[in-house]
Amino acid sequence: MRNVLLAGVGGQGTVLAAKVLAQAAEQKGWQVRTAETIGMAQRGGNVVSHVRMGDGGEEVLAPLLAQGTADMIIAFEPAEAARVLPYLAPDGVLVTAMTAIQPVTAALSKEPYRAVSVVEGLAAQLEDTAATFMAVDDAVLTRLAGSRKVLNTLLLASALSAGRIPLDLDDLRRAVECCVKPRFVALNLAAIDVVSA
Repeated sequence: MRNVLLAGVGGQGTVLAAKVLAQAAEQKGWQVRTAETIGMAQRGGNVVSHVRMGDGGEEVLAPLLAQGTADMIIAFEPAEAARVLPYLAPDGVLVTAMTAIQPVTAALSKEPYRAVSVVEGLAAQLEDTAATFMAVDDAVLTRLAGSRKVLNTLLLASALSAGRIPLDLDDLRRAVECCVKPRFVALNLAAIDVVSA
């Protein structure tokens, strides 16, 4: 059983990324269950998607992950990574984009919002554990891909490259072709190539 939690902010493509990941798993013949909690996502609120995959042929009975059971967390924003960190398994992998999206509460605060300090804090929290931390320089990758709209695909490709989930970039390419609107397929496939280069 593989458990993946995806966390981000409304509009970043978190839900689509979960659908692509689930499609890739289904194409391998695995049973998959997914669930989303989207709340105020359309207004820039947090979005969390749960993806549970029976990669060993096991039946997946429930879609939601319990805390401490995520083999991998894919965070689209550092503060969202910090918020869902309790879900990470002791030997899990945390993959996070480094670019922060300033929440409204931070915009109203007198203190500056610093994504670098959030990323450093995440790394420090995982330092004495068996967990793996992977910070993705999404600003560079999206520039190379030519669009910020493919952040979700870039993060999925980066996460799969970590090797913890037994899916590869070819599985991701096939899933993108099934799930992404036809006019955006080429852009997303090019994003996977950016990561694999």
